[in-house]
Amino acid sequence: MRNYALHADKMDEFKRNTETSLLGGGQGRIEAQHSKGKLTARERITLLLDESSFVEIDSMVTHHYHEFDMQKRVYYNDGVVGGYGTINSRQVFVFAYDFTVLGGTLSQMGAKKITKLMDHAVRTGCPIIGIMDSGGARIQEGIMSLDGFADIFYHNQMASGVIPQITASIGPSAGGSVYSPAMTDFIVMVEKVGSMFVTGPDVVKTVLGEEISFDELGGAMTHGTKSGVAHFVAQNEYECFDYIRDLLSYMPQNNSQIPPSVSVNDDPSRTNPDMLSLIPTNPLQPYDMKDIINGIVDDAKFFEIHKLFAQNIIVGFARLNGMAIGVVANQPTQLAGALDIDSSNKAARFIRFCDSFNIPIVTFVDTPGYMPGSDQEHNGIIRHGSKLLYAYCEATVPKITLVIGKAYGGAYIAMGSKNLRTDVNYAWPTARCAVLGAEAAVKIMNRKDIQNAEDPSRLLQELKTNFEEKFDNPYVAASHGTVDAVIDPAQTRPMLIKALAMLSNKRDKQLPRKHGNINL
Repeated sequence: MRNYALHADKMDEFKRNTETSLLGGGQGRIEAQHSKGKLTARERITLLLDESSFVEIDSMVTHHYHEFDMQKRVYYNDGVVGGYGTINSRQVFVFAYDFTVLGGTLSQMGAKKITKLMDHAVRTGCPIIGIMDSGGARIQEGIMSLDGFADIFYHNQMASGVIPQITASIGPSAGGSVYSPAMTDFIVMVEKVGSMFVTGPDVVKTVLGEEISFDELGGAMTHGTKSGVAHFVAQNEYECFDYIRDLLSYMPQNNSQIPPSVSVNDDPSRTNPDMLSLIPTNPLQPYDMKDIINGIVDDAKFFEIHKLFAQNIIVGFARLNGMAIGVVANQPTQLAGALDIDSSNKAARFIRFCDSFNIPIVTFVDTPGYMPGSDQEHNGIIRHGSKLLYAYCEATVPKITLVIGKAYGGAYIAMGSKNLRTDVNYAWPTARCAVLGAEAAVKIMNRKDIQNAEDPSRLLQELKTNFEEKFDNPYVAASHGTVDAVIDPAQTRPMLIKALAMLSNKRDKQLPRKHGNINL
């Protein structure tokens, strides 16, 4: 205490500066933030991290320019609050744009704070989480702010596939501030609060004469359902951070580790005699693939990603005997489970994330093929569909595929077939593996015979039955070894768990190269 007394003036200055830093843009702007139903940057970090775990970095940073009388508008933190802490006792780095400081606009020094945190995260092998509430580049700084964004983008690329990167969009993101989130692995947007767009409604109206609201242009539901930018749409900030905590629970800290295993009470040998009853006897009748996934994974807990986007394919995380897995599955209730442009992009990026972070991939197949039509062809189904093929070929993590129903044509190949280096391929007795379905195939091959037959319907049925026996069943694929086994649906869970255990020490590498050239 005697030393404190000797330096009372210094300690008083320290306390004043600390209190000023904690207030961001000032009490008035904090109240304005609360009046919009939004938390402040610090409140958000406190809510996300374990209690009392946050350690702030660069709390006294300010800008250093004087144009536009900016010397009169100097704030500690300069629009970004950042540091490190823990989530469920695992270390993470976090930064949050502070909207109370000049609308959360990014300055040169704010960018330096963010890239410093990203450097720390990469060097220490920890996930990094960004919380967006920003008006974009700080106009008063001109090109220096743009250079700051460019530095952040470069660091996003350097961290990609090395550490998990997650974005929470809980406010506006405009211009340059939308591209860093887009380069991260997952984006959670809060409905009616988060928005992302390259150019706002005013610019759209001026340039195109189009009247559109913030929410319609770049709101959470728009990006959750139409663009696919948002992986999750949260109802509020609390749910947003719940999503992030759940996400991290399936991931390792970095690409040199394996995902954490957890203890579960779900018996790894558990069978489900009702599993087959989930599949309709009519192959044209839809069913919900999530019922099958939930019946197999630990505690029926499936954490879906991109739930609202490209719903004809399902991706997400689950566990089998405590081990984290990535799930990719066709969804027969949507477009009959056919693959299209959006579903190919959605699944390919998820597969590449899993491969980056050593998460095994389990694929559930029931698809009639790639979606036909001029709209798909003209918008690049060939180019986009090839991404799914590329992602499966590229992935070196354990890969297991289960064919449940239809697996036809190019979609049979694309959904984790054996020749894409999938390790274990199973099929249920209900599986149908062929170039085409029986009816379509025989109509092409026997068109004239059917047209000239005395009883075309009878001949068609005979030809279909013959085709199904020779081609359209899982046993032909099993006879060629492209299906390793036709299994009892009731035994699916223990069979998958045994296969994962067998593959736990898998070692596989790509040929040496700088990088491949995926068809973007």
